[in-house]
Amino acid sequence: MIGSVTEEKVRVRYAETDQMGHAYYANYLIWFEQARSAFFRERGLPYKEIEERGYKFPVVEAHARYKGEVKYDDEITIRVWVGELKRAAVRIDYEVVLGGKVVTEGYTWHVCVGSDFKAVTLPLFLRELVEPTESRLE
Repeated sequence: MIGSVTEEKVRVRYAETDQMGHAYYANYLIWFEQARSAFFRERGLPYKEIEERGYKFPVVEAHARYKGEVKYDDEITIRVWVGELKRAAVRIDYEVVLGGKVVTEGYTWHVCVGSDFKAVTLPLFLRELVEPTESRLE
């Protein structure tokens, strides 16, 4: 894990579970997005302002690895940080933690695009915002 970490707490709602009482797998991507938005807000630049400056970060790849159970009314913590940075792309990494245990790991790749939806080099203000600055603390 590189870069500073943001933590977002989520209480699993009944509507987010499946017939077996477990959190429905697709909801993890929604929680990832919620944590990612918190990541940008915590750094003083909400995603909405990034868009107002003419840039967007569409998801071009998403991955989740489920390692444990999450059920209705569990309070989970989603940890989010920048895992990798390229000229025009960023990989955002996630961990879902329940009771101190990582129960899900994942990532999303985002490409920086301009108003014409063509890839552009990350502008300096954005690179400085997402650039990894700390090492993992175990």
